[in-house]
Amino acid sequence: MGKYLLKRLGQTILVMFLVSILVFLLMSFIPGDPVYAMLGEDITPEEYQVAYEQLGLDKPLITRYAGWLGGVFQGDFGVSYQYHVEVEELIASRVTVTLYLAVLSTVIGYPIGILFGMLTAVYRGKKADSILTFIANLCNCLPQFWIGICLMYFLALKSGLLPSYGFTWPWEDFGMHMKQLIMPLICLSIGSIAGVTRQTRSSMLEVIRQDYVRTARSKGLREKKVILIHVMKNGLIPIITMLGNRLAFMVGGSMFVESVFQIPGMGSLFVKAIGGKDIPVVQACVLLTALVSCLAYIVTDLLYMLVDPRISLVESE
Repeated sequence: MGKYLLKRLGQTILVMFLVSILVFLLMSFIPGDPVYAMLGEDITPEEYQVAYEQLGLDKPLITRYAGWLGGVFQGDFGVSYQYHVEVEELIASRVTVTLYLAVLSTVIGYPIGILFGMLTAVYRGKKADSILTFIANLCNCLPQFWIGICLMYFLALKSGLLPSYGFTWPWEDFGMHMKQLIMPLICLSIGSIAGVTRQTRSSMLEVIRQDYVRTARSKGLREKKVILIHVMKNGLIPIITMLGNRLAFMVGGSMFVESVFQIPGMGSLFVKAIGGKDIPVVQACVLLTALVSCLAYIVTDLLYMLVDPRISLVESE
C-alpha cells in the first residue's frame, strides 16, 4: 500500500509539472497585453514600461517560467491583475464554495442514480425501465447552463419562489442558504443522476448474468438479498470509477452553474479571469483543478480495494 501510494504521488507530481508547462506556455502566447489587462488602456508609456518590468515580461520565457514555478512551490501564485490581491488568497476564499457544492451534489446524485439504476436493471424491459432510461438519456444530453437558465426563468423570474442569484453560508442565514441552494444543486446533480443511472444499469445487467448469481438464486436466497449482496456489491466498481471522474468534473465544470447563478466560487472566478486575461488566476485555477483530479483518482483506486477485496493494489505496483 505504501509503495503504491508513493508511486501514485510521484505520477501526480509529474502530471502537475507537465500541466504547469502547458498552462504557462498557453497563457504566454494568448493574444492581448497583460500590462493593459492589469492597468487599463489609459496609461503613459513610462507607466507601461514600469509595469512591464515588474511583471518580468522583459525576461526570457524560461526565466519567467522558472520564477513562477519557484513561487508556486512556495505557495505564491502571484497577484491578480483584476482584483490586485494575492491569487492564493483569492482562490482560498472561493474554492470552499465550489468544493461544498461539488461534494453536496455528489452526495445527492450518487445514491439517487444508483437507486434508479438498480430499478432499471431489476425491471429490465418493463415500464419502469423504459421511463427511467429515457429520462436518464434525456438529462444526460442537457447542458447545465441551459437547465440553470430554465430553472431561473420559471422558479425565480416567473414565480418568484426562489432567489435568482447569490450564495449564503448556512450559519449566516439558513433559510436563504436553502433557497439559494436548490437551483444550483439541481443543475449539478442532474448530470450525476443520469450518468450513474445508466452506468449502474449497465454494470448490474452484466453481473446479473454471472454464474454465481444464478447459484445464489438456486440456493433459495431471496431476490432482494441476491441483488443487494451479490449483484450490487460486484457492480459497484464502474460506479466508483465514475465517482473520481465526476468529482473532478464538478470542480472544473461548475463554472457554468456558478456563472448563471452568480455564485462566488472558483468556477465563476475562472470565467472572469479568462475574460479579463488575468493570467495568474487562470494558471492557479488550472493547476488546482488538475491537482484535485489526480487526488480524486488516487482515492478512487483505494475505494476499489475496499469494495472488492479481490483487487490488490500490490499487484499494480
